[in-house]
Amino acid sequence: MSSIGNVSFSSLNQANNAVNNSIKKISTGSRHPSASYGASEYAISKRMYSNIGTYNQSISNTQNSNAMLSTAAGAINNTVSSLTSLRENIVNALNGTNGSQDLATLQKGVDQTISQINENAAVTYNGQNLLDGSNPGTTVAGSFGYDTVPFGNMTSQGLGLTDSSGKSTIDLTDGTSLSSALDTVDKALNSALDQATSIGAAQEGLDFQESNYVTASENLTDSVSTLDDADIAAESVNLKSAQTQEQLALFGIQAHMGLMANRANVAQLLGH
Repeated sequence: MSSIGNVSFSSLNQANNAVNNSIKKISTGSRHPSASYGASEYAISKRMYSNIGTYNQSISNTQNSNAMLSTAAGAINNTVSSLTSLRENIVNALNGTNGSQDLATLQKGVDQTISQINENAAVTYNGQNLLDGSNPGTTVAGSFGYDTVPFGNMTSQGLGLTDSSGKSTIDLTDGTSLSSALDTVDKALNSALDQATSIGAAQEGLDFQESNYVTASENLTDSVSTLDDADIAAESVNLKSAQTQEQLALFGIQAHMGLMANRANVAQLLGH
């Protein structure tokens, strides 16, 4: 093949490569869709994208954990309210103006409150029991480390309000046990408040962590965008130019092939 033909085919290959390169960059939105477009830049950008994915998963983890803790916190708040009501009943029973019938009525209120506390402790999240003593706590995994938030036993037995057989340890009908009953409820209230405080502190920490993850993800996204994002407008111009060069190269090859055919025809005629 003549040098003109070689040049035309070389131009076609170059134009075809340029078209393919522009199409890959436009379709992926990346200046480095593979390592062949810049090995070091490709590796750096992929590591950055991996870290962004980790940060985003960390954000999701903190949000899910916060939702679980909010569920537990709501149940504990109800328990604190129940224990406050229980304490009021005991203080009422301590008043010497109450007769036996009044004390029996107050005892019914105590039993109902204890039952409500057990219902509060039976709260679940995503199929997990949170406060019945079977769950030691939740682990929050993130790119900055791992945090464990402990859960206590917030059942009536765990709080000392009932014994191992489920019998109430608070008997308002027995005047000699009223003072110890008040101590029992105060200890239970302190335990519930400690658990509420622990969860509240953990949620505050999760809010800070989520904010840090969001900031890190946004900053890294900006950095990788500067490094790797393709200029779609510029690549569209490059694609159009490469397609034009491709068409010109094809035209040149076709013209060259036509010229060679004409020469062959002339030679054949002269041969006759």
